[in-house]
Parts: sequence; C-alpha cells; structure tokens
Amino acid sequence: MSPNGTANFSGIFTYTKTKRMLRLGLISCFCSLTLATLAQQGTESNPYILEPTLTTVAWGHYWSETPPVLTIRSGDFVKVHTLITSNPDRLEAAGVPAAQVEQQLRDVQSVKDKGPGGHVLTGPIYIEGADSGDILEVRLQSIDLAIPYGYNAIGVAGFLSDEIFDRKMRIIPLDAKKMIGHWSDSIDIPLHPFFGSLGVAPPKEAGRWNSAPPWIHGGNLDNKELVAGTAIYYPVFVKGALFEIGDGHAAQGNGEVDITAIETSLIGKLQFIVHKGKSLHWPRAETATHIITMGCDRDLNAATHIAVREMIAWLMEEKQMSRTDAYMLCSVAADVDITELVDGNVGVHVMLPKNIFKKK
Repeated sequence: MSPNGTANFSGIFTYTKTKRMLRLGLISCFCSLTLATLAQQGTESNPYILEPTLTTVAWGHYWSETPPVLTIRSGDFVKVHTLITSNPDRLEAAGVPAAQVEQQLRDVQSVKDKGPGGHVLTGPIYIEGADSGDILEVRLQSIDLAIPYGYNAIGVAGFLSDEIFDRKMRIIPLDAKKMIGHWSDSIDIPLHPFFGSLGVAPPKEAGRWNSAPPWIHGGNLDNKELVAGTAIYYPVFVKGALFEIGDGHAAQGNGEVDITAIETSLIGKLQFIVHKGKSLHWPRAETATHIITMGCDRDLNAATHIAVREMIAWLMEEKQMSRTDAYMLCSVAADVDITELVDGNVGVHVMLPKNIFKKK
C-alpha cells in the first residue's frame, strides 16, 4: 500500500517484471550451455566423424610428412570408417553386386598419391600434446561391420605362394546379427572384427613406410586379438603421433597364411589418450583378459625374441619382478603365438592371462 492507503501496483509490476527477466536470463544461459555441450565434438556421445574421402585417406603408407586430416585432443573420441582393401572392378568381377560396392571406395580410386603399399588407410589423425618419447593409448571402444560381405584371396606374397599358384578370390557374405561369415553351405566362420592395420607415423628417418610390413610404429599388425574393448599402446615418434587405420578384417586365423583374412570395411569408435613421461619400444595391448606384447622382423626367430623380451619388460615394470622371475613366468603362463607370416616383416605376439595375478 502507498502512504495514502492506495495499492502501489507499479512496484509490484516492476518486481514481477524483474523476476521474469532474471528467470528468462537464467533459462537462456542454461540453454546456451546445453547447446554448447551438445555441440562439443570429440565426446563419447558426440565423437568426431572421419569418413574416407579423396582428402582423408593415406594410400599405402605411414609417413611423418603426411598432412593430418583431423586434429583432436587427448581424451577425444573419433568414429572412423575404413575401406576394404580391394577395388570396385575386382569385387564386381568376383560377384559383388555393383550396388553393394561403397561409393567411398569408388571415389578414392582417383587418389593420385599412392604407395608404396596397397592399403587404403583413413587418416592421419593429429593428437595435440603427443610428441616423440610419449605413449599414445588407443582404446577400441566399438568395431562394427560397414558392409554385408568380405573376401578372401590368395596373394602372390602368401606363405605358400611358391607351391600354390591359384589366385582365387572368394566373396563371403557376412551376417551382422548372427556374427558369422557364410563360407559355404557346410562352413560358417565366427566373426571377430578387428583392424588389420592401425598405427602411428614411424621415425622421420624411416621415410615413407610401406603399409605392408608392421614395425615399431604398429601399422599392419594383423593381430586378431585387437578386437573391441582392447587398449593399444604405441611409442610416439613425431609430433601429433599421426595415427592411421584401415585394412578391416571380419575374421582371421593366426598366420594369415594366404595373405588375406576376411577383408571388409569397418566402422570403429576410438578414444585417444596421450601419456607423458612414459615410453615404449614396441606396441603393446591389453584386452579384458590378457596383456599382449608384440614383435616384428623379417626373421621369425628375431620377432619372437622381441615379443618375449617385451613381455619380460612389462612384468619388470608393472609387477616389479626380476628379469629372471619374469622369464620363468613367461615360460609357465604365457602363450607365444605367430601373428602373421606374410607381410614382409612377420609378427609374433605373447599373451599373458591377467587372471593369474591375485587382486589386492
């Protein structure tokens, strides 16, 4: 009421209007924050999307001088599409309907800068903060089939290429619901999709590294254990790491003896984490059940030496074991497997089950 006993409606209106403006301001601010959060890329729910195009693939090489096609930060997620290692003409000649050949695969055939290898790799991805001497962790959160078929073909560099000369190519229908590859009326292959080639740029002095032989940078590891849920650790050799990925496989046997698995296109969601103040000599991996160390060399014996030494080193670093005790534990608990025999550098990996260690 006013001093004279009449109601002061103007004050009430002013107060109400002020409250309404404050409320609208808060709502507007909240909406802006929400929209900003939703718009932020690189999160688990809103990852960066990297499709294979003329400008986003590296054809046949890992190289410290390849310009990055995407720049992210440590902790970011990327959903990446990779292409089958073949070409439209060959796929169609083997029986794939033209409509089922990905348009992206057709488009990238006109890439001019090819070689020296034959893999179509998506990337490279530049991870801010990664530099020489660091470790890059790549978490394979999910790996999905991108197309309903794959193929297997006998290559000239197969393990028995001096004995088996047929260059047969077989198209294998893939059932994404049952997760089987229909090899024939009497054979179905369980599918365990993984990327055959995934790695960082090698040291600058290595030059333009052929995408076929795996090495200290990872690359064409062809390790069938690197499925969804795996974390892979890479030594970093150049600024930004320059990660590339491709050579999708729906399934593979250890050895990959005819030089191909069930080759296919894949879509994976990956998370990238930079670890400072730590270093590695060779890539390592951790699955839900195993620690995996790897070695590659032109000589199988040398590759085996590397993989076993790397497991001994892991036990010494992570479990504070003596070199002798670690060596003994490898002998009684670890499996030494041939990864592949056909990529110029052959691969060996050692698998140590995690359940042997008692929980503290």
